[in-house]
Amino acid sequence: MNPEVASPDRKVRPSTWSRILAIREVGSLAALIAMLLVLTVAIPQFGQWGNLVNITRNFSFVGIVALGMTLVILTGGIDLSVGSVWGMTAVLTASLMSQGWLIAPAIPVGLLAAAAVGLFNGLCVTRLNMSPFVPTLASLSIARSLALIITHGRPISNFGPQKQAFYWIGGGDIGGVPNPFILFVLLAIIFWIVLSRTVWGRRVYAVGGNEKAARLTGLNVRRLKVSVYIISALCAGIAGIVQASYLSSVTASLATGQELSVIAATVIGGVNLSGGEGTIFGVLIGTVMLEVLRNGLLLFGIDPYWQGVFVGAIIVIAVSLDRFRKSVGRD
Repeated sequence: MNPEVASPDRKVRPSTWSRILAIREVGSLAALIAMLLVLTVAIPQFGQWGNLVNITRNFSFVGIVALGMTLVILTGGIDLSVGSVWGMTAVLTASLMSQGWLIAPAIPVGLLAAAAVGLFNGLCVTRLNMSPFVPTLASLSIARSLALIITHGRPISNFGPQKQAFYWIGGGDIGGVPNPFILFVLLAIIFWIVLSRTVWGRRVYAVGGNEKAARLTGLNVRRLKVSVYIISALCAGIAGIVQASYLSSVTASLATGQELSVIAATVIGGVNLSGGEGTIFGVLIGTVMLEVLRNGLLLFGIDPYWQGVFVGAIIVIAVSLDRFRKSVGRD
């Protein structure tokens, strides 16, 4: 027998190129690096420290919410209410502080309101067997209306006796690094550890991958789903509070439409909308890419109204690359 002739039962090892393409985030990461290189060369202002600080601060707000959204999508759901919860929590916290409340009670009350919306969404999905689209769409409308009721349609800019301390939360920095970015990174690390190193994280993937099989193993799917909707709402609430403290003034329209940016960040980062696939690292890439794109368009002098067109194109490209990656992985 010729030893050089491969046995028909012997598995052919995938090439290095195939193994690289099998990594979910490789396409998004390559696109982000290319964007950074092009913008740095084409626009000198892009790489200036002040601009980079603005970029990191701006993508941190969307990024914080995207972390919570990732959990929901991984379980096969969707949360359309995050933009409204974001705005509602911001104005509620700001309103309480304008009435003389201190930071310590005002922020927890704001987050409690956000968690209540998440609990409502989760119970509707798990107990009433509603499609996630329905209760979260209802919450989008309810939370936005509550924000209008709280503000009476007027901006809130007086944050009471602890306003300077409140401003520091979103507008301050540590060693020149913006506080929102530091918070985003810390939360991302926590989410990464939870998803990749804990039993609860494995259960999140299990439910999104095959919910029926997860139930048969004895997993309490209802409880897990409720928990991810609460976490998603809490992340939206955190982003709202941090952004309110950065802006020093909030209105009921804060974060209107941002749920689309959050979903786009997760999809661009490789999170499968069907559930069960995606990583925190990918979400980081998607979040940064969106803000880099927005910033680059502004520096190029392109009308901001075109941003949606470019974001939509990137989503289509990202999904197409993911399908190509899967086909290469199967081959």
